[in-house]
Amino acid sequence: MENTNEVPPPEDAAGSSPPEPVGLTPAERETADTQLRLLDAVKEQDRAICAAQAARAAAVDEIMRWTRATAETGRPTTAARGRKGYVEWSSMTAAHEGLVAELACLLTLTENCARNLMCHSELLQHKLPATREALRRGDISYRHIEVIMDNVLALPDEAWQAFENEALTESETLTVPQFTKKAIRIRELTHPESITVRHKRALADRCFFVGPGRDGMAYLEMTLSNEDASAIRDRVEAMAKNLQSSSLVEPVETRTLPQLRTDVAVDLLLGGVTATGLGAGIRGNVYVTVPVLTLMGKSEEPGTLEGFGPIDPETARRIAGTASSFTRILIHPETGAVLSFGRTKYKVPTELRRWLQLRDGTCRAAGCNRRAQDCDIDHTIPWESGGETVFSNLANLCKRSHRVKHETGWAVEQGKDGTLNWTSPAGKHYATHPATRIRPTIPTTEPATKPNTWLDVWSIPNTGSTQHRSNNHDERDERSTSSRTTTTDRRTDGRTDRQKYRGT
Repeated sequence: MENTNEVPPPEDAAGSSPPEPVGLTPAERETADTQLRLLDAVKEQDRAICAAQAARAAAVDEIMRWTRATAETGRPTTAARGRKGYVEWSSMTAAHEGLVAELACLLTLTENCARNLMCHSELLQHKLPATREALRRGDISYRHIEVIMDNVLALPDEAWQAFENEALTESETLTVPQFTKKAIRIRELTHPESITVRHKRALADRCFFVGPGRDGMAYLEMTLSNEDASAIRDRVEAMAKNLQSSSLVEPVETRTLPQLRTDVAVDLLLGGVTATGLGAGIRGNVYVTVPVLTLMGKSEEPGTLEGFGPIDPETARRIAGTASSFTRILIHPETGAVLSFGRTKYKVPTELRRWLQLRDGTCRAAGCNRRAQDCDIDHTIPWESGGETVFSNLANLCKRSHRVKHETGWAVEQGKDGTLNWTSPAGKHYATHPATRIRPTIPTTEPATKPNTWLDVWSIPNTGSTQHRSNNHDERDERSTSSRTTTTDRRTDGRTDRQKYRGT
């Protein structure tokens, strides 16, 4: 009797070479062959993408090693030396930060994505050879690589190899969510440190994020402990179901359960008070720019919520109508040019800063999305080099991008429309554009017999005096058409407003 316990050769193993279909007509066989050929082409191209990503990692690592070896920082600068609390970057730091900015611009990535790419590329080339080869062969995707990186970086160096070997086992058959669960489980079992100690450290990284979405909506994200997340979910769920079950009483509740969950969470966040009493009397504020015809109900042009983008006209009118205070922007009805900003509280530096925030929206360095409100105001042509404090020489730069501009070989010029034209140390050119195209102009007080001319109010250097422009102020306001940037408190009876929290 033959030994039936022998293992068949690989080519005969079940699943490695599927049997030929039987009983097919020639047309059915041709269809099956065509489908198989097209699927094989898709898989081939997918493997080519993975191989290209592995090659990109090698190229990124090579430029990183060259940068460290040469530490090319570009022109030296002493602009900020002597400033209190200022520590000048070393040549190595300046070279590294300059490369981050270069890759972000080159690949149209955010700065954080560029940093992650540099970190992952270095690890693939020098620390995780098996992972690099799996990517090069196309056995796993780059999204799998990111899961490996997220977990391996939280392990001590001596545990990396064991984690890598275990995680890659049969990984080519797992989706990214499945692979993520597997990687987390392996990391927990591989990590030599107590989970109690690690959890305390992880709590320090808890965070809160709000970002814009489509159609006037937004996203709110939180990273918090499991027990807090579970308790929040259960409390919101219980309150939402309670509202839904009370629909037998007038007025009838028409909102769905997902809508109720969201509205409950919003009301708790906007009106809730902490156990210590924090939050009492604190309200979220918003800035909304509303075209005047929209405000009058004669146009359906959307308003703009600062930091988020367009909102529907009805919401814009409602917020403007319930405002407890507002800052007015006067806009020319035909050209859209800004005539003045906040003329009721004239202080050029403060109002100019606000105008620049509205114009720029975010940090104006390529690849950076930090809010303009959190940025420095930078003189494109430095003050010590003769640059003036005028709108055409100012832009919002976050602290890191501000230092990159002054301490590395990056150079920038500002165009008349507010475009910043950046030149990298390598000689490549990149442009960043303002969020809105607005020019701060006001009509001059020439006699009516002369043609209308326009004066650039921000092009006049600040002398600290306002008297030369304070006359006839009310007359200009009455002649001008206005939009409103509205600062408003959250309405207690509203459910759909989304506002930025501003602490006291």
